[in-house]
Amino acid sequence: MGLHGDPRGGRRAVVMWSIGVAVYFVAVTFRTSLGVAGLDAAARFHVSASALSTFSILQLLVYAGMQIPVGLLVDRLGTKKVLGIGAVLFTAGQLAFALAPSYGMALAARTLLGCGDAMTFISVLRLGTRWFPARRGPLIAQLAGLVGMAGNLVSTLLLARLLHSVGWTAAFAGSSLAGVVVLVLLVLFLKDHPEGYEPAPALHRGAAYVRRQIAAAWREPGTRLGMWVHFTTQFPAMFFLLLWGLPFLVQAQGLSAAGAGDLLTLVVLSNMVVGLVYGQVVARHHAARLPLALGTVGATALVWGLTLGYPGERVPIGVLVVLCTVLGACGPASMLGFDFARPANPPERQGTASGIVNMGGFTASMTTLLAVGVLLDATGDDYRAAFSVIFVLEALGMTQILRLRGRVARIERERLVVSRVEAWRKPVHR
Repeated sequence: MGLHGDPRGGRRAVVMWSIGVAVYFVAVTFRTSLGVAGLDAAARFHVSASALSTFSILQLLVYAGMQIPVGLLVDRLGTKKVLGIGAVLFTAGQLAFALAPSYGMALAARTLLGCGDAMTFISVLRLGTRWFPARRGPLIAQLAGLVGMAGNLVSTLLLARLLHSVGWTAAFAGSSLAGVVVLVLLVLFLKDHPEGYEPAPALHRGAAYVRRQIAAAWREPGTRLGMWVHFTTQFPAMFFLLLWGLPFLVQAQGLSAAGAGDLLTLVVLSNMVVGLVYGQVVARHHAARLPLALGTVGATALVWGLTLGYPGERVPIGVLVVLCTVLGACGPASMLGFDFARPANPPERQGTASGIVNMGGFTASMTTLLAVGVLLDATGDDYRAAFSVIFVLEALGMTQILRLRGRVARIERERLVVSRVEAWRKPVHR
């Protein structure tokens, strides 16, 4: 049976979606675990700043490079199969990272983890569209992002303490058990969609199908705008949380590891609060998407400018608190990118379009991680000079957003008129 209107949601939908986001939660916990272990990793594997950044760069390179293939897989195989493969890979990667005897083996482990992680978020977005009405889309997406940040919070609070109490191997190997738990839940209970809402089977698969899916999604200006929104909003906080925040706060600002951890926790908590607000606002006022995104970019650039341009050697703690609070809005703002791609693409192309959008932010984050590591080595650990790369990428992203916004707004207005006319005509033909 094909799709007949929006799925109803309800309690069973919440249960199915909760299983999916539990997998995503664990994936984010594993992904961000290096952010609190950066200094330990540098000492354990005897590597420089640029070599340390290679861990996260390689992981994000794999993540970003897999987004379109994963979107195609989700559209073709469904959520459960792709999430299951992802859980196996990121669990194996976390365990291998715990046991890695050398820098090369650790890199291989993070690559494996990145492969599994790459399969989670798009799958969860697809799960939400299959189980909940379309009007709930913005809120469901923000809630998924909020759960991801909760995984980041676990890394910041729990894994950091485990690392310093039980050691590297025990902390990372013990955390890998969480991957086993969510894999079991997924295999036993997860369903791709409610009964009666099976997607229509695609008759033709293969290279031609792949090209058509990617080309059709990319032709939509909404997909491209979503990608650039994601590109511009996500990376200013991502590179900070994923690797360089802790070294910056400890080495450049003179904070203790505990104090730095508290500020990283503030980023995560702010993200969770702002995510709920953005989700509710966009669900009620669809036109608020772009003002929220542009406002977040402007606020982020302003607070980074204040932090990096402060005349003293050390930035006051109050400024760092403001920085971390504002950075918390970057994750929810990046989720707005999916709200531009979602109405521009039919259900059978949602995974592919989401993959293109998701590739944006992680490409920017990967670029920033690499550039900061190289500049730190070149400038003798001058964090202000290294972090200035943020403004270059934000300027590039803003240029593209402003270029595409008018076209997307016009197309969305035209589609809204068409849908209203069709809705008005339906009762006449009954």
